[in-house]
Order: sequence, then structure tokens, then C-alpha cells
Amino acid sequence: MLVYVVEDDYSIQKLVEYALKSKGYETVGFENGADFFKQLEEELPDIIILDIMLPDMDGITILKHLKQDLKTASIPVMILTAKNTEYDIVSSLDLGADDYMKKPFSVLEFLSRVNALLRRSSKSKGEFLEFEGIELDVLKRVVSVDDKKIELTFKEFELLKYMMENVDIVLSRKKLLNFVWGYSYEGETRTVDMHIKLLREKLGDKRKYIHTVRGMGYKLSARGINEEEDI
Repeated sequence: MLVYVVEDDYSIQKLVEYALKSKGYETVGFENGADFFKQLEEELPDIIILDIMLPDMDGITILKHLKQDLKTASIPVMILTAKNTEYDIVSSLDLGADDYMKKPFSVLEFLSRVNALLRRSSKSKGEFLEFEGIELDVLKRVVSVDDKKIELTFKEFELLKYMMENVDIVLSRKKLLNFVWGYSYEGETRTVDMHIKLLREKLGDKRKYIHTVRGMGYKLSARGINEEEDI
């Protein structure tokens, strides 16, 4: 497995590389975005560790480029940064980051999260999901409703994918945050509710299949609802 580490702090870059190499990963480090993008033209990695504050271009700009390019959109990206406000976290994840860790960080937790991202990434490659006229091509990141293509943001796509992988299962907001946004979030969970609302709007008539289970979370199901549920 090849990991690209984009980090301008030399000591942190070498710490991350040492930790990854100790687990058998091949690593390449970059101190700026220009060198990183140049290397992307030569070889694509299996995962990218990305700092936000870089000398030539910020990590958010790099993230946008990665997720807008079909060649790199499916590569998992972990943000590793000292910027740790709720706005920074939510913004990064909504733009397509798969996980977010604050500095200073636990090396053991970092390695565990890298392993989890790679497992999720390898599991999703080449999948095609279908549910009640909703079709989702994971590899091409294309969604169609009754054979008509619809445009979803990165996180809306991941949210729909996860729900289609767990039809008829109630998914709590915390679980959705963990698996779709890739982090544990203590406190307000309006991020999930907002994305569910937007996803429903884009699904049109198919919105009826996303059920709100009061006091618990959401589920994707073609079955009728009962008195404990509300669309």
C-alpha cells in the first residue's frame, strides 16, 4: 500500500512516515502542493494524508482538486492538522475528506484510522448498488433515479451508498457520522439531518424510502412505516 503524506512540518512528516513504515506501508512525503501534484501524474497512492496549512496552497484547495478529478476522487484522504474548530472539521468532511485528525494526535489511533479507511476503500471498489429504481455505481460515482442521472455532492453520495448497503437497518446519527464522515462527533448532529434533507430533495419521489425513526436515526426501506416512524 502506497501512502502520500503532504505535510510541511518536517518532524511531523517523518513521524507519520515512520509510523506507517512500521506497519509495512510504502510512503512518500511532500512539503508543498506543487510537488505532490507533480507526483500524482507519475503514480496514484492508495491513501493521502493531508495537512491544511501548506506554504504554496492550502489543503482545502488541494482537497477540492482531488475530489473533482475522476482519477483521484475515490482515493481516501485523511486531514491531519492543527486547525480544529467545528467549522474546519465539517467543511473538510463536506468537501470530501474521509477522516479528520487533530494535532497533536495518537500514533496508534492514527494507524487504526488509516487501516479503517483502506478497508472501506477496497470494499467499495467496483460495486454497483440498486434499490427501488435508485442505481448507484460506486466506481464511476454515478447515481440514477429511474434511469435519469442526478447530481449529488461527495457526502450525499457516501450517505446514500451507506444506506443502500444497509437496507431496512436503522442507522443512528452517530453511526452515520462515523461511517460516512469518518469521525466520532460528540454533541450536535445537525450535519446528518441537513444532508438527509438535501438528499431527499434530490431523490424526488424516491424520498419516501428514507424513513426517520424517531429518537433513533434513519433507515432506507421500501416497507411501510409504523407509529414509531415518520418520513
